[in-house]
Amino acid sequence: MTRPYVVTPAERVRVPFLRGILTRSLLDADLSFDDAYEVASAMRVQLQGETEIEADELRDRVGRLLEERFGAEVASRYRSPTVAPTTILVESRDGQCRPFSRGLHMRFLGASGLRPAVAAKVTTRIYEHLLRVGVKKIPTCKLGYLTYLALLRSLGKKAARNFLVWSAFSNSGQPLLILIGGTIGCGKSTIATALAHRLDIVRTQSTDMLREVMRIMMPERLTPVLHTSSFEAWRKLPFGDEGHDDAGRLVADGYQSQAELVTVSCDAVIDRARKERVSLILEGVHIQPSFAQNLREVEDAMVVPIELAVLKQKELKRRIKGRGRSAPLRRAQRYLDRFDAIWQLQSFLLAEADRCDVPIVSNDDLEQALDEIVLLIMARLKTAFKDEPRAAFGLPPRRRDRIGDEKERREAS
Repeated sequence: MTRPYVVTPAERVRVPFLRGILTRSLLDADLSFDDAYEVASAMRVQLQGETEIEADELRDRVGRLLEERFGAEVASRYRSPTVAPTTILVESRDGQCRPFSRGLHMRFLGASGLRPAVAAKVTTRIYEHLLRVGVKKIPTCKLGYLTYLALLRSLGKKAARNFLVWSAFSNSGQPLLILIGGTIGCGKSTIATALAHRLDIVRTQSTDMLREVMRIMMPERLTPVLHTSSFEAWRKLPFGDEGHDDAGRLVADGYQSQAELVTVSCDAVIDRARKERVSLILEGVHIQPSFAQNLREVEDAMVVPIELAVLKQKELKRRIKGRGRSAPLRRAQRYLDRFDAIWQLQSFLLAEADRCDVPIVSNDDLEQALDEIVLLIMARLKTAFKDEPRAAFGLPPRRRDRIGDEKERREAS
């Protein structure tokens, strides 16, 4: 589809119409992201077949569309934006300036444990405060401290402390390594994707993909245990099932034999992340609790191991059936036919997690599981980052007295 051009004759500017740009303008009119995106998409459809449109006409047409869908008040906010500067520059510690992004600010708050709706309210409050007092540029250290004070006043010490710890960690340059283990169907990849979005982590890796690469490099005749499912790897062991009455022990032995091979690739991925100082989420059935336990001792990264589980057999079966409907190639029926082995493998992994003191998270509800994982991450970070508020944000210490306390209260409000 050919994009029309938006023309501003007075400034001799001619730029392509971009849905993302219009979406951001609508967010400034206090629309939700979903509503803003829907309106911007509708306007793009309206503009099909047009080669260009003047900026004033575009604004008028968007305003009419807003009035039809959301009423005159919303349309008025879009047509007549505040006279305060809509772009507030945030200056980083290295001197680079970027526009204040409410989306990034909300995600940073979410990473410290706030629910999205609560984070949105806090971000809006801070942004409106900066506009109201006429701030055009603010250092990241002062923005962080202002956010801390706002959280302290509106949500209390716990929320403010979590934000303080997350800020101190983010400024430390250390990578965060999150290791998510669990058997088939417990939601590892879904949790990893959602967690990466919440924590703004760009690097994720599945151990299943590592195993696939290893299978190409290592023929089945050399490593037969690698070329089967984790819960059936015992069938490829030299002794097979001869003389073994404990089915659970057989499943565990086969799994461990396969996982130890995949651990070689896991080590390489983790070492690369540590060298590059890049945060990483590594997920997969091959994350053995003992492997995660040993990584806790590294000094150049913050390691958080998690064992994910679905503790009810009926629910785990339902999840596996759902995999088959959403992705037929994942062979749900094959997994259901061997459900007993999968359940035995989970039982072994949970026992190992308990032995190795790896936290177990029950994934009955996605949002609750995410919240619990974020709290586990915060608990780990709190053991290493205990700076006072001003020091955590890189601000010089200030003598605490009644005048200083009153000033902080005013800033927080």
